[in-house]
Amino acid sequence: MSSINAQSFLLPPHPSPVVAQDKFSETTIKSANFSQIPRWVSLKCSPPSVKTHQIQQSQVENVHLISLSKQGKLKQVHEFLILMDEAGVSVSPHSYKSIFETCAKLGSLSDGRLIHDRLRRTVKDPIGFLENCVLRMYCDCGSLVDAQNAFDEMLDRNLVTWDIIVSAYAEQGVLDKAIGLFSVSRIKPSHSIYIGMLRSLTGFSLLELGKQLHSHVIRNGLASNVSVDTAIANMYVKCGWLEGAELVFNQMTEKNAVVWTGLMVGYTQAGKLEAALELFTKMVKEGVQMDEFVFSIILKVCGGVKDLNMGRQIHGCSVKLGLDSDVSVGTPLVDFYVKCGSFESAHLAFERISEPNDVSWSCVISGYCQIGEFEESVKIFKLLKSKGVVLNSFIYTSIFQACAALADLNLGAQVHADAIKTGLVAYLYGESAMISMYSRCGRSDYAYQVFESLENPDTVAWTAIICGYAYHGNAIEALSLFNRMQDCGVRPNAVTFIGVLTACSHSGLVTEGKKYLESMRGEYGVEPTVDHYDCMVDIYSRAGLLQEALELIKYMPFEPDAMSWKSLLGGCWTHRNLELGKIAAENLLQLDPDDTATYIVMFNLYASHGKWEEAAHFRWMMAERNLRKDISYSWITVKGKIHRFVAGDRHHPQTEQIYSKLEEFTSSSYNAENAFLTEEDVSCGSPERKEQLSDHSERLAIAFGLISTSRNTQIIVFKNLRACKDCHDFAKRVSMVTGREIVVRDTNRFHHFKLGKCSCNDYW
Repeated sequence: MSSINAQSFLLPPHPSPVVAQDKFSETTIKSANFSQIPRWVSLKCSPPSVKTHQIQQSQVENVHLISLSKQGKLKQVHEFLILMDEAGVSVSPHSYKSIFETCAKLGSLSDGRLIHDRLRRTVKDPIGFLENCVLRMYCDCGSLVDAQNAFDEMLDRNLVTWDIIVSAYAEQGVLDKAIGLFSVSRIKPSHSIYIGMLRSLTGFSLLELGKQLHSHVIRNGLASNVSVDTAIANMYVKCGWLEGAELVFNQMTEKNAVVWTGLMVGYTQAGKLEAALELFTKMVKEGVQMDEFVFSIILKVCGGVKDLNMGRQIHGCSVKLGLDSDVSVGTPLVDFYVKCGSFESAHLAFERISEPNDVSWSCVISGYCQIGEFEESVKIFKLLKSKGVVLNSFIYTSIFQACAALADLNLGAQVHADAIKTGLVAYLYGESAMISMYSRCGRSDYAYQVFESLENPDTVAWTAIICGYAYHGNAIEALSLFNRMQDCGVRPNAVTFIGVLTACSHSGLVTEGKKYLESMRGEYGVEPTVDHYDCMVDIYSRAGLLQEALELIKYMPFEPDAMSWKSLLGGCWTHRNLELGKIAAENLLQLDPDDTATYIVMFNLYASHGKWEEAAHFRWMMAERNLRKDISYSWITVKGKIHRFVAGDRHHPQTEQIYSKLEEFTSSSYNAENAFLTEEDVSCGSPERKEQLSDHSERLAIAFGLISTSRNTQIIVFKNLRACKDCHDFAKRVSMVTGREIVVRDTNRFHHFKLGKCSCNDYW
């Protein structure tokens, strides 16, 4: 090292480590620990009493420079380079290499440009590997413009150079440029160039190009390379040509786990789940070492075919390998058990995950929603929020669904606001869940606002808003939206037609309903299912066309299910048709002998015809079979708090005021002796009903709403069973007397009461 005049390089007074005189190797640099350079290393002036030693080739300064770069301290790197310039100390090629690698790793394009400019100024003819370092740095930083400029400046381009530039263009999807450079290169391509090109080919439109590359590989004698063959097979999978992938796979003499997994992914994406299972079985028999990715794919397959036995065997295999606690295996395990309906096993698998992530929590929350434990899913959501756990859009979508099921408008609105704040409303899917949530919480106006905010609503979003209006009894708006959907070029699906037919059912649109059912297959390409025919049975039954409903049940292209006969039985009760009611009840009890509603309807039908002995028989059958309906209850949310009521409830703190308010609307002319039995009465276990109607849960909830909210506030009540006709009339009377708008959602639909009229026009 030449002498540094004013700024001497100082060594300590004690013996220093022995430093080799020849070129300092890169291997030594990598293995040494230079996280802290000793204090005695300095480029600044020191007291003359300290003895100066000179080390050839500026080795220690460059070691320190490499240490700074490996620690990612680019600011200190720039400062130290200035000191080295002032001292006349040269920067070694390996130092430049290390700095460029750090810039690439950190994605620091600006620092990389500065170092490259310095290299241009200080080194006239940089060695080839250094120019490749510059090129790779620009590519890794994502600047193909800088990379192309650096490539154009290079006089000596080797195989590595072409590999870097071609692969960079391919990875960023600039295939025309990648192919152009690949074509003009005058060197024999390496396997890495082919792999980079092949990995970039995704989609059926690029299949032909992939085939040409495959031919090129064969001509250059690289077809027997396992990495290249794997890339070719995976390319065919991504381009949708499974037959080609299978041909390559079967011809490979050596197969790695990647090619097995790639073909398995192809089968999964193509819906060939059984083929994926067979491939996995073959993989196990051949003793291929399995990794986390293999388990995640095959568990997804098992969840798709709901093969609980196979999934459990795979679970056991993951336990033997010690992978079940890894989040990348544990999470698919949870998802698999949830899809198979084995939530207890899902919970146990979740408990085994050492560090669950947002996807793991999403699976658990979704699982609780799937089994109807909506309150539990909400509880977990609140816990995660309180702990600051990172959430994802799927979790929010599940919570929207939970709020819809719980009819919790207050929580739903809070979750909506939080999702917007965090930017985690899933595009279309999450927004559609919000539409359904607001609709099911009684605010179709909010649901419509969310829908109108969508720029390009898809089939799911259109279906959500159509179904929302249908269940609110607004058939005109629902059918108008259906027409708008078609004008926008969005094709309806099977669920869309459920909403359309439901709208017709709740509004007596028999002709329209029949037209939509008949047009499904021919005009829209949607195959009707038994659910669509059940909707039509319901349309006929509500309209009193009971014989037509029975004929449709007999001759529809499906075996009638419980809902088919239940719809007919409901119509028989509404229109007091005992003969057809007996037929419907007989068939319904064969399919579902524990359905208490059937016994109640038949009791009422026989009683309405004065056949008390037959009516009593159904009461006796219920008692003998120990059949009791779930306790009927209604609830209302006031100031963010949910208030639940059961029939005859007297536990509420404001019980006196509630019953006092009810007395204001009790009709003195009402004859309770002539009232029929309802599901709510059976739930109470008391068929004697002298004063029981005044105690029905929705009446208590309405009365509480009247005394607890301002006069201009809409009262929204939810009930877990179907509302009885007497309570329906009660709500109409209250809306007339008070001028308040009342909304009641039962198991069938929403009823909007305003000024003595209901949105269903008493057609329910």
